[in-house]
Amino acid sequence: MSMPMDQSAIRALSFGAQAAKYEAARPTYPRPAIDWALEPVRDRRELRIADVGAGTGKLTRLLCEVTAGVVAVEPDPGMLAHLRTVISDIAAHEGRGESLPLPDHSQDAIFYGQAWHWTDQELASREAARVLRPGGVLGLLWNIRDTTVPWVARYMEIQRDSDAERAIANDAIRIYPPFLTTDRTEFRWAAPTTCAGLLALAQSRSHFLTAPRPEKDRILRETEELFGQMGWDTETVIDLPHTTHCFRAVL
Repeated sequence: MSMPMDQSAIRALSFGAQAAKYEAARPTYPRPAIDWALEPVRDRRELRIADVGAGTGKLTRLLCEVTAGVVAVEPDPGMLAHLRTVISDIAAHEGRGESLPLPDHSQDAIFYGQAWHWTDQELASREAARVLRPGGVLGLLWNIRDTTVPWVARYMEIQRDSDAERAIANDAIRIYPPFLTTDRTEFRWAAPTTCAGLLALAQSRSHFLTAPRPEKDRILRETEELFGQMGWDTETVIDLPHTTHCFRAVL
C-alpha cells in the first residue's frame, strides 16, 4: 500500500500542471554562476553534464551553451513534457536525485537549479557521487529575490517564504560524503520584468499552486495593491533584483 505524500513532496510535484506559466515567469541564471561551478572541470574536453530537477529547462539551455553533452532529469512528468517541447535535441529522462537514471561515472558535472532542497540531501549526495567521474563537480544554484530592497521584501511577504528561501536562510543546504568540502559564493543581478510578469511569478510558486482558493485570491489582490502603491502600470519595466546562491563540491 502506498503511503500518502507529505506536504513538501506535494509542493515539489506541484509545478507540472502549470509548466507553461513556470517557463514564462521564472528567470534564467547568471552565466558567471555556471562558470564558477564548472571551474574544477573547465579543462576537460567534451564535458558531460546532467541537469537534475531540470524543470522546463531554464538552466538546461544555458548548460547546452557550454557543451553538447547535456542530459536532463526531471521527476515531474508535466515539467518533463514541456522541457522536451522547448529542447528537443537532448536526452531527457524522468527520474529523481536519489535514484538517477544514469550510468556509473558517466558525468563530469551534475547541476541542480532550484531543486536540491526537494531531495533527501544525503541520498542525493551518494547518488551524485555514483554518477560523477573522479574529480567531477556537483553544482547547486538558487535564484532568491533580494529582500533588502523594500518593495521586494513586501512582494515576498505577500507570497510567504518558499521551501528554498527557508533552506537558504536557515543554512540547511548540505552536501554529504563522499564529498568532503563545499564551496559557496553569491552573484547579484536583476531580471527585467513587468507587473504581469510579477503576477505570473507569484502564481508559479509552490505555495500558490498548492494553496486553497481564498489564499490564492489574497496573494493576487495584495500583489496588485502593491503595484498601485508603487505607481506601476502595465507598461512599466521593473528590475527584479536577485541573489543567486551557489554551492560547489568536487568528488
